Amino acid sequence: MQFSTILTSIVLLGVLTLSANTPAQAQSQVAGTTAPDQTILEMSQAFKKGNTKRLSELLPQVRDHTLEPWAAYWELRARLDSASPAEIQQFLNRFAGTYQEDRLRNDWLLLLGQRQEWGTFMAEYPNFRMNDDRSVQCYALMTDFKSSERDVVQQVEALWLAQRDADAGCAAAAEQQLKARKLPPQTVWLRARLGFENDNLRVATQAVGLLNAEWATTASAIYSNPEHYLEGKLLALRLRTKELVTLAMIRLAAKDPAAAAIEIDKLRWKTQLSQEERSWVWGVIGKRAAMRLSADALAYFMKGQDQLMQDDQLAWKVRAALRAGNWAQVVAATAAMSESQRQDASWTYWRARALQKLAKNEAERAEARRLLQSIASVRGFYEQLALEELGQRISAPARPEPLTQEEKDAARLNPGLDRSLYAIQIGLRSEGVREWNYSVNMHQRGGMNDRELLAAADLACQHEVWDRCINTSERTKNVIDFAQRFPMPHKDAVLKRTAQIGLDPAYVYGLIRQESRFIMDARSGVGAAGLMQVMPATASWTAKKIGLVNFKPQQISERDTNIAIGTGYLKLILDDFSGSMPMAAAAYNAGPGRPRSWRGQTGAPVLEAAIWAENVPFTETRDYVKKVLSNTTNYAALISGQPQSLKSRLGLVGPRELGAALVNTDLP
Repeated sequence: MQFSTILTSIVLLGVLTLSANTPAQAQSQVAGTTAPDQTILEMSQAFKKGNTKRLSELLPQVRDHTLEPWAAYWELRARLDSASPAEIQQFLNRFAGTYQEDRLRNDWLLLLGQRQEWGTFMAEYPNFRMNDDRSVQCYALMTDFKSSERDVVQQVEALWLAQRDADAGCAAAAEQQLKARKLPPQTVWLRARLGFENDNLRVATQAVGLLNAEWATTASAIYSNPEHYLEGKLLALRLRTKELVTLAMIRLAAKDPAAAAIEIDKLRWKTQLSQEERSWVWGVIGKRAAMRLSADALAYFMKGQDQLMQDDQLAWKVRAALRAGNWAQVVAATAAMSESQRQDASWTYWRARALQKLAKNEAERAEARRLLQSIASVRGFYEQLALEELGQRISAPARPEPLTQEEKDAARLNPGLDRSLYAIQIGLRSEGVREWNYSVNMHQRGGMNDRELLAAADLACQHEVWDRCINTSERTKNVIDFAQRFPMPHKDAVLKRTAQIGLDPAYVYGLIRQESRFIMDARSGVGAAGLMQVMPATASWTAKKIGLVNFKPQQISERDTNIAIGTGYLKLILDDFSGSMPMAAAAYNAGPGRPRSWRGQTGAPVLEAAIWAENVPFTETRDYVKKVLSNTTNYAALISGQPQSLKSRLGLVGPRELGAALVNTDLP
C-alpha cells in the first residue's frame, strides 16, 4: 500500500504450516524433527549479523539437510575475503549446478576484480552462468582489453551509463578506457549529468573524479548550491566550465524548474552553451515541471531538440503532451526515443493513438492499426487498451492443454524448485524466491520453455506459494493460463465480504494480487500487513469507521480481519472519489491526499483516466494503478465468463466540481 516495493521487502512472521503437498524430501525432514530447520534459521540470522564464528560452529549440524547449500554459502560468503582458493573451489565443486554455486562465483569474481587478480578472474569467468552483474561484466571487459587490446569501449560505455549506482567495476573499466584514450571525456560528463538528473551525487562525483579529483569537489559544491555557482560564471566558458554550468542548470531544474527556465534562457547561456547542452537542460526542466503537473512543462520541452534528449526526458514529454492534448508532440517525442524504448507497449500505444488522431489518409490510419495490433493482447494495461482500440473486448483465453504427469513430475523433482519451496515454507522467503527464479531462468542454461513454466507454476500453486505461481506463469510467451496468472485464494471470504459492502470482487482481487500476491503473512518495510497490506494507523481508523468493535492492532494479520478492513477502506476511498477505480487505487497506494492534488484544480482539463494515470508523478503509484486496473479487468473476465472493458473501468478524471463535498474529509 505504500511506496516501498512490496514484493522485495516481504518477510514472513513465522514458520508456515506445511501442507499435505509438501515435497517429499522436505516433508520427511520437518516431520522427523524441527531442530535442523531451526539451525538453518539461526544461521540465516548469524549471516545477516556477520557472525562468522557462529556460522562455522553451526555448519556441521546441517550436513545433508535440504538447505545445506544455503548454509554452506552463508558460512563461506561471510569469510570470503580470507578464504583460500582451494576452499572456494571445493565449495563450487560440491554444489555444482546450484544457485548457491553461481551466487558465490558472482561474489568471488567481484572480489577478484577489486583485487585485480586477473589470471584467476579470467579462468573462472567463463563458468559464471547468470552473468547478470554489470560490474562483473565490466571487469571481464577490462581483462579482454588488457590481454588482447580488443576494442571494448562501446560495451564499457553502455554498461557504465546504465548503472544506477556508483559501483566500482564499471568505473574502473571506464577509467582504464579513459587512460587509453579510447573513452572520450564527454562520456564522463554524460555520466555526471545522469547522476545530477537522478539526484545521485555519488554517481556524478565518481565520474568527474576520473578526470580530476578537484572537479569532484566542485561538483559536490554545485549540487548543494547551483545558484551560487551560476552567479559567478560571467566569463567565456571553457569545456570543463561549460559542463559544470550544465550540471548546475540540471541541479537548479531539480529544485525549481521555473527558475532554471529563466536562467537557461539568458543571453549569455544562449551564446556560450551548445544546442546539445541546452537541449539536455530543457529536457530536465520539462521533466521536473511535468512531474509537478505544471501546465508549462510542454513549452519547456519544446525549447530543446527531441533528438538531443534522453529517453526518460522524452517519456515525460509524451506525458506532458498527453495532458495538453498535443498529439503532434506525442508523435515527435516517440519518434526521437531509442528503438528499444519506442517498442515498449506504453509508447507504442500512445504513438498509435496520436497517429490515429492526426491521420489524413488510409495509409496513416493503417500504420496506427499496425502498431496497435503489434501489442494487442490480455497481457497488460496498454495491451488491453490496444485490443479495445481495435474493437475487441478482454476475454479469458482458452486454457492450454492439461499438463501431463511427466511434466508435473519433472517440476516436482527439480532440486532447485524443491529447495526453494522448502526455504519459503520455513520462513526464508527471500532466499527461496531467488533460488526459484534462478531455477526457472537457468534451467538447462536456456531457461524453461512454456510447458516447463506452466508445470513449475502449477507446482507453486499446489503449494499455495502464490507469488511464484503467478510470476512463473507470467513468463510464458506463447500460451496463457489465466487460472495460474489470476488465482482466487480465499474465494468464499472475499466474495462474501464484497457482497456485504457492495464492492466489485474483481477489483478487490486485482488489488490484492498487486499488493501481496496473496501471501497471508506479507509485511512491508514500512509496516503494511496481510493480504491487503494495511498500515496499522489506517487499520485503526477504518475499524472505527466500519464498526469493528474491540479491534486490536495484532488482528490485522488475521485473514478475515485483514480482508474486512482492507475492503472497508477501499470502499470508503472509492466512494470519496465518486466511484473512480483509478483514483481509488492511487489513493490506496499513495494516500488519498495525493490523488486529490493530481486530479488538478478548477479549470484543469478532464482527462482520459489512462492519460491521468500515465501522468502520476510517482513511478510506483503510476505502475500500481495500471496493474490493478488491468488485473481487475482480467479477474472480471474470469469471474463472469463474459468479455470485459478496461476503458469502462477507467472513465475520466478531472477536478472535483465546485461545491462537491468530500465523503470523508478525514481519510488518512
